[in-house]
Amino acid sequence: MKYLPNKKAFLGIDNKINIKEKVVVVPFGLEKTVSYGGGTNKGPREIIKASHQVELFDEDLNKEPYKNIGIKTLQPFPIKKKIIDALKQIENINKILLDNKKFPFVLGGEHSLTPGAIRPFVKKFDKLYLLHFDAHADLRNSYNGNKFSHASAIRRCLDYPNVSIISFGIRNISLNEILFLKKNKRRINIFWAKDKLKWNLNMFKKIIRNKKVYITFDVDGLDSSLMPATGTPEPGGLFWNETIKIIKIAAQFSDVVGADINELSPIKGFNSYNFLVAKLVYKIISYSFEFKKKTR
Repeated sequence: MKYLPNKKAFLGIDNKINIKEKVVVVPFGLEKTVSYGGGTNKGPREIIKASHQVELFDEDLNKEPYKNIGIKTLQPFPIKKKIIDALKQIENINKILLDNKKFPFVLGGEHSLTPGAIRPFVKKFDKLYLLHFDAHADLRNSYNGNKFSHASAIRRCLDYPNVSIISFGIRNISLNEILFLKKNKRRINIFWAKDKLKWNLNMFKKIIRNKKVYITFDVDGLDSSLMPATGTPEPGGLFWNETIKIIKIAAQFSDVVGADINELSPIKGFNSYNFLVAKLVYKIISYSFEFKKKTR
């Protein structure tokens, strides 16, 4: 595995800075099953480009977190043409990183990458909790005849018996998904977007306390007024401050072991959406390491 030079990598840190990496950013612009708007294959490139404008100092943590973490970015590489092969490819990459005690952060690409990305974590840990941000439940068994569709991403993750799901921001779900949800409510907790003012975050803390958590973030979980640069935007979604609050709670009360962010479809000339995602990635990384090994 080869890394990009710091200046061309996530955050664009000076090449002279040499910090042993704990986090490895993996650009994985998978685009095989998008069903409405396309362009997710350009997501990783634009996230990395926008990250060079992200301020390295975090006003909440009162530090430049990257100095205590070390973040490297893999050089872009060709993605396998068949979806099943691509999922095996990202599985193998994350396995190598996990075996070397790194924190993999995958930049998608479409959400269908997640079942492959989490497989090494599923094998390593007895129990894995998926913290899932999304407008859609993604619990369809298949979509357009493809069981590896981005609309089936979370359903495929549940094929692993030791995975449980905690979803935030869901506001688009089919009848068949509702029926599946009712049959599997012990493994799936949904904090519906429509109930934002009534969310019981103490229950969320209780569920994740001292658990292994993997964050999977579909950017359409954000409200479409904030994030229209995605294939299937939905109104009524999450806003910045409430999103950051949930991520911070996850970092404080659980052990966040890896992450992916996906479904950014860059819009030419509208760099603010790419910047938002880049800053979100840095926030997830920063919080995940700030609270590691602290009493929960």
